[in-house]
Amino acid sequence: MSIQADSSRPAERPPQPHAPNPALLIQDLTKVYGHPGPGARPAADRVNLAVPRGSFYGLVGRNGAGKTTTLSMATGLLRPTAGTVWVGGGSQGRPVDVWADSVTAKRRMGVLPDGTHLFDRLTGRQLVTYSGLLRGMDRELVKERTEDLIHAMDLQDAAGKQVQDYSAGMTKKIALAAAMIHAPALLVLDEPFESVDPVSAANIRAILHQYTQAGGTVVVSSHVMDLVQRMCDHVAVMDNGRVLAQGTVEQVRGEMSLEDRFVTLVGGRTDAGEGLSWLRPE
Repeated sequence: MSIQADSSRPAERPPQPHAPNPALLIQDLTKVYGHPGPGARPAADRVNLAVPRGSFYGLVGRNGAGKTTTLSMATGLLRPTAGTVWVGGGSQGRPVDVWADSVTAKRRMGVLPDGTHLFDRLTGRQLVTYSGLLRGMDRELVKERTEDLIHAMDLQDAAGKQVQDYSAGMTKKIALAAAMIHAPALLVLDEPFESVDPVSAANIRAILHQYTQAGGTVVVSSHVMDLVQRMCDHVAVMDNGRVLAQGTVEQVRGEMSLEDRFVTLVGGRTDAGEGLSWLRPE
């Protein structure tokens, strides 16, 4: 089921996959809040992305660029105004249209939404267990993987506490564990390192890199350019709902740092100190 875009603006040519079966293929994905019509400003404007299987893919942009809207539509959490999303392929079989066969598509994904709402009156261990059982996994396998994930996320001491009593960083980690328990082919993580301490962030990055080396694919959104440059092998830059550049990190940044390339693409840099000559200690 492909939702048709408004034909009033010429369509951009969809991206060509970087591999025979990309892990995630987004074509002309558009979201207009409210009633679409003349003058309406899309939150996502005909977004086209091809995410190679086995890649660590960063989606970067400043706040309000359209990252969360795009990932929410790509994972079946937010219905698009127009466009198509395909997930899977390769060892997972034929690609699946997320909105035509959402159940099959969601089986192939693990998702960490931004500002996720959890069943926070469950303990951390109960929450991860529930996530596995909800996906129809064997109870003994769920038990084994839950303990493995709790250990990997360094949450042993908090596993028996209710999630409502967790810090922001601990909540992020237990939500990530719940997203990973079924060993999905694709992980889509919206700001996964926000509020996570440096040690935990390093451990999570190691887990995710191990996952991609085993054939999994990770898509992360972030506005921290240095983190994406160090962590990802592919990147797409978004601003005002549009993709401005995409490819390997080296292709996108060229001879610049990723941060400088990003600022060049989106603009907005000002003489920040101008007019603040008074800002000095007495």
